[in-house]
Amino acid sequence: MHKEHLEIAKNGKGFIAALDQSGGSTPKALKSYGVDESEYSNEQEMFDLVHEMRSRIITSPAFTSDKVVGAILFERTMDSKIDGKYTADYLSDIGVVPYLKVDKGLADLENGVQLMNPMPELDALLDRAVERNIFGTKMRSNIMELNEEGIKEVVKQQFEVGKQIIAKGLVPIIEPEVNIDAKDKEQIEEVLKNEILKELDQLSEEQPVMLKLTIPTKPNAYKELVDHPRVVRVVALSGGYSREDANEKLAQNEGVIASFSRALINDLRKSQSDEEFNKNLQDTIDSIYDASVNKK
Repeated sequence: MHKEHLEIAKNGKGFIAALDQSGGSTPKALKSYGVDESEYSNEQEMFDLVHEMRSRIITSPAFTSDKVVGAILFERTMDSKIDGKYTADYLSDIGVVPYLKVDKGLADLENGVQLMNPMPELDALLDRAVERNIFGTKMRSNIMELNEEGIKEVVKQQFEVGKQIIAKGLVPIIEPEVNIDAKDKEQIEEVLKNEILKELDQLSEEQPVMLKLTIPTKPNAYKELVDHPRVVRVVALSGGYSREDANEKLAQNEGVIASFSRALINDLRKSQSDEEFNKNLQDTIDSIYDASVNKK
């Protein structure tokens, strides 16, 4: 484990940029950026375009380690280069900790939740991540309803895979997302917190994890998780909230920083001049940083 990266992950002032849109979400991200589906004819062209978008963000003068402490990458982004360097190496050189999305999407809804799809090639992917100087990983499940059995299954699966990741010397970001429109969202979050605490209490000192959670309905509902000795950091996903709403809610949660995706790129367009693009990105980064660092 990279000690300098661990220090930044634990104590760095700023937020984690989620630049990990995968096959299913890439067309939507490109459309938001102003690239229509008619502008690419196959998957390779699509991923080339989204890498151009990510490269433009990462190389922008607005994207610095003063406010961005980490970036989550998609597998193809990890294997691509920026200015002649593999993306994780480029990020490390500017003081930003690289993470990798490792899940392969979600299974069908059952017991009110969507578990992660099987990942038979995870070991090989983790070995490549280590070679590419990745620090940690991220994997997402989805909780839609208040169903204790389903929530337990989500947490159990997340931590089982998390231990596999830890064994490779990487730090897993455990992400059991709670849908922001879920009925009984606050009660779901209470059950989720308690299940996560049970798993955390079974980890050793050599098994640190990070948590990526939907911003809770009740401010500071996850304070026990923030303070747990096995937790490197708790980060929040924007989950479909507007950036303004996400920032407002995040600012009410002590010790939690952002790991936003849509809320980060929503105002960026391919057609913007570099000056416009960089200004919009700077404004966005400033607002997310402020909500991550300055609490109400």
